[in-house]
Amino acid sequence: MAETRFGAAINKALADAMEADSTVVLLGEDIAMPGGPFGVTRGLMQRFGGQRVRDTPISEAAIAGMAVGAALTGMKPVVEIMFMDFMTFAMDAIVNQAAKAHFMFGGQCSVPMVVRTPHGGGLNAGPQHSQCLEAWFAHVPGLKVVVPSNPADAYGLLRSAIADPNPVIFVENKTLYSSKGLLDADAVAIPLGSARVCRVGSDVTLVSYGATVNSCIAAADILATESCSVEVIDLRCIQPWDQALVTASVRKTGRLVIAHEAVTPFGVGAEIAATISEQAFNQMKSPPFRVGAAFMPVPFGRSLERGYLPGKEEIVEALQRSMNWKKSA
Repeated sequence: MAETRFGAAINKALADAMEADSTVVLLGEDIAMPGGPFGVTRGLMQRFGGQRVRDTPISEAAIAGMAVGAALTGMKPVVEIMFMDFMTFAMDAIVNQAAKAHFMFGGQCSVPMVVRTPHGGGLNAGPQHSQCLEAWFAHVPGLKVVVPSNPADAYGLLRSAIADPNPVIFVENKTLYSSKGLLDADAVAIPLGSARVCRVGSDVTLVSYGATVNSCIAAADILATESCSVEVIDLRCIQPWDQALVTASVRKTGRLVIAHEAVTPFGVGAEIAATISEQAFNQMKSPPFRVGAAFMPVPFGRSLERGYLPGKEEIVEALQRSMNWKKSA
């Protein structure tokens, strides 16, 4: 195993997929010579040529539409949308075409495309470049949504996403690109929809995905000093999500906290809380608790953004509320 940056792991996954399958092509703004805004595709044009690593016009609608057409005619396009906020321009092609083609044509075709896009705050990029919109896409039948938290998962999940016959939204938190983790030289694909237990515990189940997983592990470390055993689960995929693993964990601990960077209302946490309440209500010792960002645009100012983003402190507070909750008479 070698220590690898998150962005480099994605680059390796793209390169390995392109090496293995000549139908895999990359599309996006400034992804060729510049290597993308975060350098993730650096070196791939030089290795695979301009026919397979294509710079596109500044039109997310055109990029997504071209990818749908390419996928329907036998290619496996991997699109990069520079910021998740700009997915708004590509919604018709992704939501109304890519997600529905297999169903509308009676299973006669598929749309094997991946849309890579960075989300999240922490870089003071303001309210139009920092949103976490993954719940939008998890709500659409026909789309899969992947949000890795570490380099090894980024590699394995992206390999599976590219191989999948259906459209996949692959979400990358911007603050993770420079983070490091171990990546096996012979790393393999990770099945979509398979969660990972980061830390085994017995008192409360803590579920998260993406960059917030690191805050959850830090919160679990703090609670361990208070003799509270927290089981931390990294979803890795939010559509489909590993209901069986999360349900089994909650039935064991009797408590559930869900944490994510996206705003709390109508989010991924709400869906998980509702589902687990239906499936494991009789085993729960407290109601599920959610941790997320405030329901407002992402602030630009450094101190305001720091206060806006949920961190380990908010997660610790939610875990303590879950542990101390008592049913009223």
